[in-house]
Amino acid sequence: MAHKDGTDELVVRARGGDGDAWARLVERHSALLWSIARSHGLNDADAGDVVQTTWLRLVERIDGLRDPAATGCWLATTARNESLRLVRRRSRDVPLVPAPRRPEPGPERVVADRDRLGRVGAALDTLPRRCRTLLRLFALAPSHAELAAALGIPVGSVAPTRARCLEALRRLVP
Repeated sequence: MAHKDGTDELVVRARGGDGDAWARLVERHSALLWSIARSHGLNDADAGDVVQTTWLRLVERIDGLRDPAATGCWLATTARNESLRLVRRRSRDVPLVPAPRRPEPGPERVVADRDRLGRVGAALDTLPRRCRTLLRLFALAPSHAELAAALGIPVGSVAPTRARCLEALRRLVP
């Protein structure tokens, strides 16, 4: 006589709306799901969310499972992915500690900075037109593809050309 409680059989029965089969699946796999969520450092509430979301994903996708016997692996993978998603979201939600305020520069520093900026501007004006254009566009932070299109050069040439232009600028500004 075949066992009526193998995971594959339970999944087939759950697809058909058998509440007892769902209860047996939950009973059989919930401890694993909880341990996966907790292994990612989640607290009880977040681990509970992961477990609940994992079961919801199974409800949404149970008809599309190709191998009902692999449902345990599917659940474990889903719990891991949900845990990682929650960990990433939580790490983005952590407020950043503001950087300590730097003291305002003294008048001597302001004068020195303005002098250097003037020298950089004058040196930039002496560079070939292509370098001036590239460095000014790069300061606006477009992508390399946008820079290449604007300059009419291959994308692979942007970084080496930029490096040569910056080196020329460094030689001009002591």
